[in-house]
Amino acid sequence: MDYYRITSIEDENFPKLHRLLQDVFPPEEVLAYELWAEPLQDPGIHVCVALHDGEAVGATEYRYYPQLRVAMTDFTIIGRPGLGVGRFLLRSREKELARLAAESGTEPIGMFAEIYDPYRTEHGFGGADPMNPIVRREVLSHIGYKRLELDYVHPSWDLQGGAVSGLDLGFLPKDEELDGISGALAAQFLETYYSAIEAKPAEWYDMVAGLKRQERVALLPL
Repeated sequence: MDYYRITSIEDENFPKLHRLLQDVFPPEEVLAYELWAEPLQDPGIHVCVALHDGEAVGATEYRYYPQLRVAMTDFTIIGRPGLGVGRFLLRSREKELARLAAESGTEPIGMFAEIYDPYRTEHGFGGADPMNPIVRREVLSHIGYKRLELDYVHPSWDLQGGAVSGLDLGFLPKDEELDGISGALAAQFLETYYSAIEAKPAEWYDMVAGLKRQERVALLPL
């Protein structure tokens, strides 16, 4: 299996990635094909696919913010069971994030991720069993992810200004004993991460404002 980074929509592997995204995620979570052109050229955004016999069997997108000392996993897709795709993506991403942190001379605090709440979503994730939200949530819990004590919404990636719910904002702390992070850090991360979306719902702005008023946000079990 090869770990391959995509940096252009002209790459022959990009259509394979975009089909995976459309098969697995709800429409409001998937950026339109042509709108990927600019993000893929951003050196800070890493979009990688797992290739097996020329087929995209998994994918992950992530970034590291040295000024905040946190990473973000935008998505992880396991498209085929029985190949060890999840472990392959996890280890490959870990190595790259460690390299990015070392190059910036920073020590990471942890990594954010948006995690579906299986009891609040009815989406079938394209029938891919490894992507079942109950399975994914339990795996992420085993890895060490926790959830922020927060009623979470995010702006829709269809760029229409809607609020997407049914997810938790998760955090994988470098120190597994960590039981909270500062509200200011969470707010700054969200403002930075979602700066690419101009139309944001009022619910999102209210949530971020609330975080700024909190000295500390608890990290709870998934």
